[in-house]
Amino acid sequence: MPQRPYIVGNWKMNGTRAMLSEARAIDRAAQRLMKVEVAVAPPYTLLHAVHREAAQIAVGAQDCHPGQEGAHTGDISAGMLADAGAKFVILGHSERRESHAESNSCVQEKALAALDAGMRIIMCCGEADKIRQSGKAEDFVIQQLRESLPTLENAAENLTVAYEPIWAIGTGNSATVGDVSAMHTAIRALLVELYGVEEGAEVRILYGGSVNPENARELLSADEVGGALVGGASLTADSFMGIALAAAEIQDS
Repeated sequence: MPQRPYIVGNWKMNGTRAMLSEARAIDRAAQRLMKVEVAVAPPYTLLHAVHREAAQIAVGAQDCHPGQEGAHTGDISAGMLADAGAKFVILGHSERRESHAESNSCVQEKALAALDAGMRIIMCCGEADKIRQSGKAEDFVIQQLRESLPTLENAAENLTVAYEPIWAIGTGNSATVGDVSAMHTAIRALLVELYGVEEGAEVRILYGGSVNPENARELLSADEVGGALVGGASLTADSFMGIALAAAEIQDS
């Protein structure tokens, strides 16, 4: 049975308690779109508050530390996030890889820590414009994933992959449907290689990068696209749930 489309909002470093009203509105709307799985990843400061408000949507975190505890000022462990109500964690986002110099091995360690804490993982991958223009985008992304993904026995059932071309994040420039389909097909082949035919086929692959209600239907209809990881458009219930509605309409068509 095909999995429901997965629409995830990454609020990044945005939001105060005033945004709890948007979280409530997203949750109410999600209760009317049961054919779509909806989730949000607010900043750490709102994680528990959004978790308490949510009846339908899943709530997750935007990162975690690979260690369980210790003298790591400013860091938060996967276990702490789970205790605060997080059901998943976004890992390997290009903004973390670039701004915090996170290596593939570091991202993999975080993934193992999240699984150990009982959380699901959204593993991000994507190439810069220079790599895309060189014609080596697929090779780069596949190598990035190969070195970042956990290979534990239960990893696939708790894994989602999100392809986010760096040149499309927050720029208003989304990838073409052909580019998205080609990359997602390559990622699917890797997942089958790493986890086996059945398990690898069940992992949802999201697209992220300037997804909005206007382009969502076209992007979500592309081959091997199982949902979207949404940045700026997830900050208001109207725009975010417009994307979820597009996913639901595809299910009905």
